[in-house]
Amino acid sequence: MRTRRRLIAAAAAAALVITACGGGDEEPADTTDTETSTDTATDSTETSASSEAPSEEASAAPAGEGEAVTTVSNEAGCAEDYPGKIGSIEATDTLEVVFTLCSPDPAFLQKVAFIPFAVQPSEHIVETGGAPLENPIGTGPFALDTWNRGSELTFTANADYWGDAPAAQSLVFRWATESAQRITELQSGTAQYATTLSAPDYELVEGDENLQLLEDLNPNVFYMGFNNTYEPFTDKLVRQAIAMGIDRQRIVDTYYPTGSEVPDYFTPCQIENACVGDPWYDFDPEAARNMLAEAGYPDGFDTTIYLRDVYRVYLPEPQTVAQEIQTQLSENLGINAEIEVQESGAFIEAASAGELDGIHLLGWGADYPHVTNFLDYHFAGNEQFGDAYTDIVDTLAQGAATVDVAEAEPIYTEANNLIRDEVPMVPIAHGAAADAAVAGLGNAASPPFGAPQFDSMTPEGDSIVFVQNAEPISLFCTDESDGESLSACEQVLEGLYQYDLEGNAVPALAEECAPNEDGTVWTCSLREGVTFHDGSEFDATDVVTTWSVGIDAASPLHVGNTGGFEYYTYLWGGLMNAPPAEDEG
Repeated sequence: MRTRRRLIAAAAAAALVITACGGGDEEPADTTDTETSTDTATDSTETSASSEAPSEEASAAPAGEGEAVTTVSNEAGCAEDYPGKIGSIEATDTLEVVFTLCSPDPAFLQKVAFIPFAVQPSEHIVETGGAPLENPIGTGPFALDTWNRGSELTFTANADYWGDAPAAQSLVFRWATESAQRITELQSGTAQYATTLSAPDYELVEGDENLQLLEDLNPNVFYMGFNNTYEPFTDKLVRQAIAMGIDRQRIVDTYYPTGSEVPDYFTPCQIENACVGDPWYDFDPEAARNMLAEAGYPDGFDTTIYLRDVYRVYLPEPQTVAQEIQTQLSENLGINAEIEVQESGAFIEAASAGELDGIHLLGWGADYPHVTNFLDYHFAGNEQFGDAYTDIVDTLAQGAATVDVAEAEPIYTEANNLIRDEVPMVPIAHGAAADAAVAGLGNAASPPFGAPQFDSMTPEGDSIVFVQNAEPISLFCTDESDGESLSACEQVLEGLYQYDLEGNAVPALAEECAPNEDGTVWTCSLREGVTFHDGSEFDATDVVTTWSVGIDAASPLHVGNTGGFEYYTYLWGGLMNAPPAEDEG
């Protein structure tokens, strides 16, 4: 047994004090842009095509400056100026870790199942200076064998895996930017699974008896948003009129693949408490025109439709959909809208800062399976919609502090009704998506959250070749957010929980994480007998050390690739021990 196990026992015996928490900011951090996380991590659409190695600037911390830890906490505790949700993380025994929160988080398990919170050996983290960018060591069903930059990644089956051994003895990741290229690989037999089909390829796959279409159930929404600080969108009647004056069914039927839906609610209904309250407005152009006249615009007005011309599952044809909305605004409401296509980064920056004075077209794909992921990020003070709707913000704060799903239902009923009444946006579509595989790949499936689970698939031979959109940036997913990196990490690494094929958060390296009565303390009992790919034993120090790299801004191991650690900031409200904003360089 490793020496550090004795250190944990000693630490527990010394009764290290866990920081007490009270109150906290329920609003997700606004350092992540409107789409960074969701499109990248869950529907594999927000990607980077970069195949360059991480820069020298992202190199590891000097040797000796970091060390394994058994506790990490925010030095000021849960102070009013600390936006983070996590007050401390402590290894209280060899196989026990305690998370103390500054306020209850009903999505705790769903968040910890996300791959950026996967665990690596503390020794490996220290040896690489907090930046194991190309050599991850995990506990997963596959271990990384080789990475030929610009070509492919090769994984081998983990013979000592604690779960069911994968049927495939090897797994290869390749990449191609075009859907047609990926389909060609399947048809030629050089690959067994390809991700993210374009809509025209659906019919091709369905018509080929040698292929199978795999529906991707990742929750997403496309919407047209308004900023309430710009005329005429300061008037709720104008926003409501537009909500009634757009034929959303026509848009979905004309521009979206089979399986797409017109939303009754902003959040897709497969998520608990998403579809409670009154459904969205029916298409009624006459009532919409009357409402617009009541607001003082009987002849409509001039505005701008802002967008970026980038394919997304939730918006597969950006410019043609924008033109359809432009036509409907004119014909149904007398609104003259000019279309302005902006560069992607500039568009996201402007939308996030609330600088778009017309109608903006955006969307969202889920990071984790909880209603807070959709509602809190968008409506708990997001600047893209202008001044915060305080009634919505207050109601969502109640929901975000309510752990019990049944108790939260009336809260989200009220929240959805308020969003319907205020109309900060109009939900247009829940877009369908699909992957494809060869017919001979058994148990092939595209889960709603996370990457394809190749360990559960049965190939006709010994190997599975997977073709995705682009090459990973790095394999230290504690500090990555693109879907291609996360997909590769999921084959090697595991967290305390993970997503099953139905999208549920289920135990992985933890046997169980159980909350106290008010949901502010989560005690995680770890799985015994798990070994990493290097043969070392998994224990609580690995958990705390790995988490400290991401969440503790003061740690010498807080290095990573970019140093951004976006998901630690975004999903947990902020980093521990971060310098004051005015002191950041």
